[in-house]
Amino acid sequence: MARLVYHSISFFFLSTVLCTLCYADSSSSDPLQKQTPLFTFGDSMSDPGNNNYLNSTYALKANFNPYGITFFKYPTGRFSDGRLVPDLIAEYAEIPLIPPYLQPGYHRFTDGANFASAGAGVLDETGQGMAVPLKTQLEYFKHVEKQIRKKLGDEEGRALVSRAVYLMNIGSNDYIFAFATNSSLIKLHPEQFVRMVIGNLTAAIKDVYKKGGRKFWVPNLALLQSDELAKLHNQGLLKMLQKLETELEDFKYSTSDFYSFLVGMIFSPSRHGFKQGKKPCCGRSPFGGNNKVGTNYEVCQNPSDYVFFDGVHPTEAVYQKFARIVWNGSRNQTWPYNLKELFEAN
Repeated sequence: MARLVYHSISFFFLSTVLCTLCYADSSSSDPLQKQTPLFTFGDSMSDPGNNNYLNSTYALKANFNPYGITFFKYPTGRFSDGRLVPDLIAEYAEIPLIPPYLQPGYHRFTDGANFASAGAGVLDETGQGMAVPLKTQLEYFKHVEKQIRKKLGDEEGRALVSRAVYLMNIGSNDYIFAFATNSSLIKLHPEQFVRMVIGNLTAAIKDVYKKGGRKFWVPNLALLQSDELAKLHNQGLLKMLQKLETELEDFKYSTSDFYSFLVGMIFSPSRHGFKQGKKPCCGRSPFGGNNKVGTNYEVCQNPSDYVFFDGVHPTEAVYQKFARIVWNGSRNQTWPYNLKELFEAN
């Protein structure tokens, strides 16, 4: 009996020690060591509402009905009926919804930040005085990077910034605004104009790289007024990314063919589960006339039946399909990595 009690006490003591060690081990592991933040630079395709806080024009704001009518049930400043690609990627990556960088209040920058601004371009003159250009978005990021290092310390802060994924969906407005404002840029040879935009985008990526960024997603551009410019840009973008991969140590990129994806939706909507490819849910067609949703508007009953919500911006249903491809699509859709692979990469 005494021997049985002795063994019982020994077993209890050993179990208690082991459990204590297990608990101590699990409690000491820092969740930030596994965190992969998401930083977004871009235009209205990615803006979660930064332009709400700018003294911008009505045309570059979406903080009124019917924007936001499906997922959020109120206008957030997103140019869609619901969520955008960065919101959906954050959900896939199990990151909380990232608010606009300019929104006042507490920000958990260890999750990432969204600097995108409707109307923004790669060039400073694009949307000047009405949007946050890429150059300023980069300044915002540098400020956030300093705050992260201040909070976590240099070593851990740099590691977090290095693990982060950087979305850069920008460039369309540089060409659109040039034609809309009859800018002197349209007098340039198309290849010269594209080289200027790609050159500035390259410099921006290198800026983030210098601060520790290593993993980038840069999709190509959709249809523009000039299809020639869109195709030239997309060819130049791919060459630029491939070149950076050979020049910059540990640089990893992902790109996605948004051009072909959207063309397929527009001209063969039923094949992709939509009823309307060209006519928007609200506003006028992107193929002619004013495309902005006005104060007197008629909105469709079911936005998910439509490719476009207003005359320019897709519905959440379209973004959901694109985000799924971006997250875990095959090599012929998103390459040389998909975003799931980038998030998991060291």
